[in-house]
Amino acid sequence: MKQKRIMLGTVEDAKDFVAAATKCEFDIDVFYNRVVIDAKSLLGVMSLDLTRVLTVEYSGENKEFEAFLDRTAAKAVTAA
Repeated sequence: MKQKRIMLGTVEDAKDFVAAATKCEFDIDVFYNRVVIDAKSLLGVMSLDLTRVLTVEYSGENKEFEAFLDRTAAKAVTAA
């Protein structure tokens, strides 16, 4: 399992995240405290506190998705 910490600062970031996750053929979960959300669920992702750093856990490989995670991870570092 791979884990990345990201921050989805806007609703557009959340929509882009779900769109990128939907293209993957493997399961992707988003964690915040004790809450676990399916990353392919827009409603689930939107229910999270988007002002907090989120943990994404996945087991497959998709270069486009991982590039998106890298872009949002950089925001998490500068925002903290």
